Amino acid sequence: MSQPVFPPLLTGHPVQGGEDPFERALAMAALGCDAGTVVYNIQADFLRVAIVFAPEVPLQDAMVMLPLCAVGFQNALGALAPPEVAVHLGWDGLICVNGARCGRLRAASSTSMPEEEPDWLVVGWELTLLQTSDAPGETPDITALYDEGCAEVSATQLVESWSRHMLTWLNRWQEDGNASLHAEWMGLLRGVGEPLIDGGVFLGTDERFGMLIRDGVDTHLRPLTDLLENR
Repeated sequence: MSQPVFPPLLTGHPVQGGEDPFERALAMAALGCDAGTVVYNIQADFLRVAIVFAPEVPLQDAMVMLPLCAVGFQNALGALAPPEVAVHLGWDGLICVNGARCGRLRAASSTSMPEEEPDWLVVGWELTLLQTSDAPGETPDITALYDEGCAEVSATQLVESWSRHMLTWLNRWQEDGNASLHAEWMGLLRGVGEPLIDGGVFLGTDERFGMLIRDGVDTHLRPLTDLLENR
């Protein structure tokens, strides 16, 4: 299998077997690797990618990298998949293809303090390419990319395309701030206007991409930093 070719600002690091590139990226970030390090694991049935950022803004602003990577992924798969394939995102990092869960995004940082500038921020994403279940019809809310008419999309192509789309959005964000990314993300979000499992109604997001929840007459905010994995 050919390895992805990355744009000049990014450096690829493949891992093999069952190793989680997200965990490897965390270890590399803690040791001081360069920003733009992309760790990836391409398997026949599963694709995992993680990227190291070195934000120069407080964590509460740096967390924009999570929706930025998500939008980059949606744009990348949208460009490669047949036009009838729908790709949507969940506020919590969910990746859906044709309405069913197909993957997720995750994030971890050197700090959990919203006002503190992190030394590093790692964003990872993973995608099921091929179902390994003997009875996939028993879980209609879970799918795999190649079950949704995307058998011609190679994992290597997808990683390359994501890296380019992600960098395009990163440049736009650096030049224009959150506005254009926020507009794109809101058009891709699932569940806006619908009830949440743990109560309240998902109204949309604020300018920092935090979840706005209406609970009765009150509206409260769940910031993106709530999605950070504890380290």
